Amino acid sequence: MTPPVLLAAGTLVTGGADPPAPGWVELHGDRIAAVGFGRPDRVSDLDLPDAVLVPGFVDLHVHGGGGASFPTGDPDEAMAALALHRAHGTTTSLASLVSDTPQALQRAVARLSGLVEDGELAGLHLEGPWLAGTRCGAHDPSTLRDPDPSEIARLLRRGTVRMVTLAPELTGGLDAVRQVAGAGVIAAVGHTDAPYALVVDAIEAGARVGTHLFNAMAPLGHREPGPAAALLVDPRVTVELITDGVHLHPAVTELVQASAPGRMAAVTDAMSAAGMPDGEHRLGRLDVRVRDGVARLAGQDTIAGSTATGDVLFRRIVAGSSIPPEPGTPAWARAVARAVEATSTVPARALGIDDVGRLIPGARADLVVLDRSLDVRTVYRHGAELAPCPATPG
Repeated sequence: MTPPVLLAAGTLVTGGADPPAPGWVELHGDRIAAVGFGRPDRVSDLDLPDAVLVPGFVDLHVHGGGGASFPTGDPDEAMAALALHRAHGTTTSLASLVSDTPQALQRAVARLSGLVEDGELAGLHLEGPWLAGTRCGAHDPSTLRDPDPSEIARLLRRGTVRMVTLAPELTGGLDAVRQVAGAGVIAAVGHTDAPYALVVDAIEAGARVGTHLFNAMAPLGHREPGPAAALLVDPRVTVELITDGVHLHPAVTELVQASAPGRMAAVTDAMSAAGMPDGEHRLGRLDVRVRDGVARLAGQDTIAGSTATGDVLFRRIVAGSSIPPEPGTPAWARAVARAVEATSTVPARALGIDDVGRLIPGARADLVVLDRSLDVRTVYRHGAELAPCPATPG
């Protein structure tokens, strides 16, 4: 049996009610055996006085990375993408597919389901094809369609699809929300032009996530509030935000944290270009060009996902919209706790997984060691130390 490993850090953030403070975590195999604040009662195996110890990041929405893409359905590509994101601290990932033909989606779900069953993926996310053509973003418009109950049933049959994003204004949209939620799958509202009242109806029908809030949806208005307002005000809904500094102004992140406390999940929405140099890539059926780290559809201004990793999201949240807080100060500690909530605790709760997203006894031994600049030093997944990652700008 693997002997316990005791890690002591200058700052421990558990993802619970305790504020960040010096503390320690004891790992035993793939589980956390004990957690405490202050100095441990025995000599630590790894003493990290200048480090920040946080739960592994949980990403609800990621299409690929490291030059590899989930929508291809290739398990080897999927593992390559996972390796890139794991090295940057994301220990739990939901693989997001994009709109495609019924046959292509069936094939991708079938080929990736083994990785879900083996525990490599937390599940699959169907982002489309039941999306509004007016808000298709980086989805091929020719593949969009109204929801078909029989197609939905076939895609959900394996039990490996964990979330479905759809536009409730489509013909049959509310019935599709009910079907998805009734199957025990998370129904998410996104890529939508639906008015406020219809999104309220979708939430009543069972929708529980807002997909990349503000992006690819009707804007917030003071007379017709639109989908973002409906998703923000309902306490049952988790709202995704792409906190990469490109998709949203940092002040919007702070606004959402203030207006929907404990309900913001930071997501990468990363595509294959994450962790790669600028160049040409593909997202599903569409060509993507990356310049200065920003992915756009070739020949267009439309943003095509991100090139971010989980540690980038974390640092952006801590930095905020004005002057970044000084490490070690109370303002910094509060910002770090909010970042842990958004990158780990809230998305884990949205997925209904109770053994990740927090550092508590009995939880999975998924944790990230950050330095004082919040760059990744070490990642543990299931108690195993992963290879260090190269630095990611941001």
